[in-house]
Amino acid sequence: MEFKDNFKTSLDSIRSNKMRSFLTMLGVIIGVASVISMMSIGNSSKQAVLNRIQSMGTNKLNLRAGVMGMRGGAAKAIQLKRSDAEKIKQKCKFVDKITCEVSNSATVKYLNSTSTINVTGVDPDYAEINSWTVLEGRYLDERDVKASAKVAVIGNSTVNNLFGSTNPIGKSITINGNKFKVIGTLKEKGGEGMFDPDDCVFVPISTAMKKLFGTDDVRGITIQAKSQDVMDLIVQDVTKLMRKTHKLKDGEDDDFTIRNQADMLEMINETSQTFTTLLMCIASISLIVGGIGIMNIMLVSVTERTREIGIRKALGAKRSDIRNQFLVESVVLSIQGGLIGVIIGVLFSIFAVSKFYQGGPGLALDSILISFGFSMLVGVFFGWYPANQAAKLDPIIALRYE
Repeated sequence: MEFKDNFKTSLDSIRSNKMRSFLTMLGVIIGVASVISMMSIGNSSKQAVLNRIQSMGTNKLNLRAGVMGMRGGAAKAIQLKRSDAEKIKQKCKFVDKITCEVSNSATVKYLNSTSTINVTGVDPDYAEINSWTVLEGRYLDERDVKASAKVAVIGNSTVNNLFGSTNPIGKSITINGNKFKVIGTLKEKGGEGMFDPDDCVFVPISTAMKKLFGTDDVRGITIQAKSQDVMDLIVQDVTKLMRKTHKLKDGEDDDFTIRNQADMLEMINETSQTFTTLLMCIASISLIVGGIGIMNIMLVSVTERTREIGIRKALGAKRSDIRNQFLVESVVLSIQGGLIGVIIGVLFSIFAVSKFYQGGPGLALDSILISFGFSMLVGVFFGWYPANQAAKLDPIIALRYE
């Protein structure tokens, strides 16, 4: 039989058992849709994180007390001081701007509205280094820091949570029992998933250290390089300076960590790629299960059509004709299931994933082609055995089958 005849026979067989055919394709449909959806989620989450880091600049270094992976972290290390930042600024020639920060969660109140918010004490350069934009009012300046002023700049979500439609500029809020005057609001950055960077309050670092948190240590120091080309030079200079300041001897491990923003981008990219591949492999299991379902139904179909096979052989059909007939039917089932799965996966990515991640659905053409191509291979692989069994039937025994 020619392929055209085999294809027509396959469609007739599928139409005559619509419900069974649909249930047979269901595994392939779920598998293809899952692969596309999982890859879309993986790509979207990766892009969201990369966009967040890139928006903060790739020419930044983060200096933290303690060593990554050390139990107890910074608690076992010499803490960072604001004087460390001053020394870095003075002695490292490739540093453009530098800022310290100290933060903790605090209870923030305005009239009857109360919220637990991350309150961060910062230097005036913090906003520029971390790409925060003032929407109304002004940001913190040197006078506020020197005077340990009780003033605050708040994020967009904090404005909505505490003030609603009321203009917060000039209003007073209470942070851990201390009154602060709101002098500015920040432009919305937009959250990714469950994290909302706009739910924040910034106060002068001197005020936070003395009047809110009672500490002389800073949580970290952020360094902005004059260009990305000098990042490695700054790392070397800062490492030498910090080891000297902390009086570390030769052979002693650093008691601080310097994280390069560009290195973080690369690390996150590699981790996200591994995560996306893992998701795709898990989703591919559904395709294999769907293939087993196709093989099972095709074996049943061979049994049901044993007499038909005998008649075809008696009329001169070759083994290859019988094999191709059932193989084409298996492939048609998997292709139809694959097409439906592609449509469902694409729609899910567009309407569900894109709403959760602001970076878009993260659809990739390769995920669609790979999943659809794999569904075709499933039809051939799992359809070969039933088709071969049909081709091997003895025509005399097949004609006698009831």
